[in-house]
Amino acid sequence: MLPKPIVSRNLAPSDAPPMPSPGRSIVLVGMPGAGKSSIGRRLAARWGMPFKDADTEIEQAAGIPIHEIFSRYGEAHFREGERRVIARLVSGREPIVLATGGGAYVDARTRAALRQSGALSVWLKCPARVLLRRVTNRDTRPLFRNADPREVLDRLMTARHPLYAEADVTIACTDEGPDVTTRKVADAILAHRAPDGVRVELARGAYDILIGEGLLRRAGAEIAQRLEGRRCVVVTDRNVAAHHLPALREGLGTTGIAIAAEILLPPGEGAKSLAEYARVVEAILDARPDRRTIVVALGGGVVGDLAGFAAASVLRGLPFVQVPTTLLAQVDSSVGGKTGVNTRHGKNLLGAFHQPRLVLADTAALRTLPRRELQAGWGEVAKHGLLQGQMWDWCEEHGPAALAGDAEALAVAVRESCRLKAAVVADDEFETKADGGRALLNLGHTFGHALEAECGYGDTLLHGEAVAIGLGLATELSARLGLCSQELPGRVREHFRELGMRVRMAELPRRFALDALLGRMAGDKKARDGRLRFVLLRGAGHCFTADDVPDDAVRRLLMDEGATA
Repeated sequence: MLPKPIVSRNLAPSDAPPMPSPGRSIVLVGMPGAGKSSIGRRLAARWGMPFKDADTEIEQAAGIPIHEIFSRYGEAHFREGERRVIARLVSGREPIVLATGGGAYVDARTRAALRQSGALSVWLKCPARVLLRRVTNRDTRPLFRNADPREVLDRLMTARHPLYAEADVTIACTDEGPDVTTRKVADAILAHRAPDGVRVELARGAYDILIGEGLLRRAGAEIAQRLEGRRCVVVTDRNVAAHHLPALREGLGTTGIAIAAEILLPPGEGAKSLAEYARVVEAILDARPDRRTIVVALGGGVVGDLAGFAAASVLRGLPFVQVPTTLLAQVDSSVGGKTGVNTRHGKNLLGAFHQPRLVLADTAALRTLPRRELQAGWGEVAKHGLLQGQMWDWCEEHGPAALAGDAEALAVAVRESCRLKAAVVADDEFETKADGGRALLNLGHTFGHALEAECGYGDTLLHGEAVAIGLGLATELSARLGLCSQELPGRVREHFRELGMRVRMAELPRRFALDALLGRMAGDKKARDGRLRFVLLRGAGHCFTADDVPDDAVRRLLMDEGATA
């Protein structure tokens, strides 16, 4: 396996044996009457951990009951003290189980302190009927003193539930016994597996790529932790919407993020057009956005590129969240901030650099993909392998399992691809380095983009399929120039052939004119002063850019591969 991810928040997998304790602090949040203290004490006893009750700690520090703090100094003063006490409790060396007051997690700074501490937050979500029975006639709860408890509960639940939904784990509780609830909570904590995380560090900021299952239904929680806006526009295509839009709606709704518009594109590369771009921009403007309105791209690379370009354009830049649902988008196009559309002159010649504020790669979405889409995505995975070196050996060994649907292999492919691309983008965000840098990510693309354009950007040749053929051509060109071993082109092509992919131009259902291909390549955005620019290899892990490749070498290669004069 490859090295562990740069940032990993994983706990034990759900099939691991029970642990003496979860290894970090557990913080219970929820409404008054949810049972946080009684459940917390039982969890602490179960795992041999200290138990702390935030309200008790506050009263001991202040020397007076909480209801007196409220009456003397007001709620704002109490919340400030509460935040300091909770931050102190979870920052200790020893993990604890902490029960918080009902309003503690509502405070944004308290939520941030808990996340920063590494504590696991657990929302005990109780129905109103259970809570009402537990809080009625309890005069120790200041918000319920001299008030109708049902009215107070309704008001508090409306305001607080979207914030509680940001917790790491949610447990639906009923009026079952506390021991039953404790077992449910303990099992959920030990089974919880946080997503892998890769951080993209840029000069003007940073953003997270989260990778794991279930992120569509956590989309609202993850977005709410990072962005201020609570309105969004979702851009997707009709096929993706049928599979994944309901889960995204649910995920956004739990934290109160309202969908101001849902914009559906036709599926396929043809949607990356000026006409569709104009339609998307007008639809976003129809939703009356402000500069905090979030554009959420749900789908593959076409959706992400087009939605990102629209986000870059409207109001001179709206916050943008990528929710990629294809392998190709998860490993490549959703990361790095390149957005754009195609024109008759070529692929991605009109666009902008507009970095997402967050990428949510829900690997469960990959299970809905047909094999051909996985194959296309693997073209980019293999490219990253050739760039990184060690990853290429991993690709050769684990590619068949990944394309057969092995969840672990696919997760590793996404994580390691994102790690590599994040490092490259951080080093050369706007592709300005004269040599190397971000341009290396175009390995195989000079040939691949030309083939795509000649095939009309349709179903005849998908982008990742074109990249796979382009990688074979790039390695073959490198071998002919004496840069790499003569066996490398065969290894690359054999790898893709083992996965059931086409590996040569001659295997495509059309013929290519040499001059047409060379014309496409000359118009590629990577060309400089009319000279073709290639990414070449001395071996896996040793790639470089070159603009001095003899024209005759390129022409001979394309002719040998089946191009017609």
